[in-house]
Amino acid sequence: MKTILLFSLTMMSFFGQSQTITLQSFATGFDSPVEITNAGDSRLFVVQKGGLIRILNSNGSINTTPFLNLSTLISSDGERGLLGLAFHPNYAANGYFFVNYTNTSGNTVIARYSVNSGNPDIANITGTILMTISQPYTNHNGGSIKFGADGYLYIGMGDGGSGGDPGNRAQNINENLGKMLRIDVNSTISPFYTSPATNPYVGVAGNDEIWAIGLRNPWKFSFNRLNGDLWIADVGQGAIEEINKIVNPLPNTGINFGWRCYEGNSTYNTSGCAPSSTMTFPFAQYARSGGACSVTGGYFYTGSTYPNFQNHYFFTDYCDDKIRMVNSAGVITTTTSFSGNNFVTFGEDMNGELYIAGISSGTIYKIIDSSLSSSDFENNGFSLYPNPAKESFTIKSSTSNFATKIDVIDLTGKLLFTKELSSIPENTIATSPLSKGIYLISVETTNGTNYTTKLIVE
Repeated sequence: MKTILLFSLTMMSFFGQSQTITLQSFATGFDSPVEITNAGDSRLFVVQKGGLIRILNSNGSINTTPFLNLSTLISSDGERGLLGLAFHPNYAANGYFFVNYTNTSGNTVIARYSVNSGNPDIANITGTILMTISQPYTNHNGGSIKFGADGYLYIGMGDGGSGGDPGNRAQNINENLGKMLRIDVNSTISPFYTSPATNPYVGVAGNDEIWAIGLRNPWKFSFNRLNGDLWIADVGQGAIEEINKIVNPLPNTGINFGWRCYEGNSTYNTSGCAPSSTMTFPFAQYARSGGACSVTGGYFYTGSTYPNFQNHYFFTDYCDDKIRMVNSAGVITTTTSFSGNNFVTFGEDMNGELYIAGISSGTIYKIIDSSLSSSDFENNGFSLYPNPAKESFTIKSSTSNFATKIDVIDLTGKLLFTKELSSIPENTIATSPLSKGIYLISVETTNGTNYTTKLIVE
């Protein structure tokens, strides 16, 4: 059973009920993890900044042999390194995946690799470089690469670094820095990508690869896997961190997110800038206060295990280690700190459940809602474990008042099954009749009292 960390934190949900964000230690021993993703199956792929991609299995074990080792190709000082990983939408058939790294000269490289045809846990070591983008400074390299619902590869590029975008690159349509790029990677002719005809600068002035401009450092962005909405967390300059949301279908008109003219909703340097009416301002933002310094974007929750998480986008901050959720009205709720981690990435498994990684701790955590319990149940000497459960769960009584029967009820109130129990301190019940989700467990006891608690089945 995984360890439930003791620094679970209660926050008020946007629906008015109390909920608890808890981090469940899922795997440890990673060296500077900076990305977590999946290939459409139960495995998680963890990118280490130093150049390794490692496979994390659904039981929390880590494969000894890395999926891929690119350590000799990269520079990993400062914000550089192996930063991004994305599997082709047709990965199951073609075996292609794509990486984003800074090479030994410090420049951004987007490259394509393939899985070994005889071993799905090993990649072929030879890749094909699609794109190299010069970086004038060591910071603001971006890092994330993701496939959108349109099948195109999106590439988040920082403004090139330093501070204040001294080269005004984010607003320059002839520079790929400070942009969201969009390319079609299905070309069979070198350089093995093309720019979609719907990109805003194809056939006119401006770089063909650009989809949107005006970003400072979109270190993490993601797509809602169910509806294709795009969420971009853009790191601020010195005062404001911002969250951008673009609803699918994504426009092809050349979005301008505003940097360096604006930091969030506030004026930064509008010299030579287009009118503010032409720009797209953040969906939500927060001030750099209380130790915050750099937003780490996450995911809009699309899982089914935690109803309180639904309709919320999760993100955090590298410096304060506080997990944040934003609702459909743009209102942000913040936990207190899960300190000592320096969170730099979230991850999403094939079912939409969320994970988070600390670059300093080297730990991958699963994000869970531990408010799914009943104080009456526990205060009267009963416990249910493990919770979440996979194959079975145990009901234990610490008194002479034992559980004699349980009813398993779904969240609509439907009775799924009843099971008679032996009058002993512990009874173990298989979860095989249940699919993944949340259930109410009603316990009848030897003294005729009934207590109810909640069970999560994974």
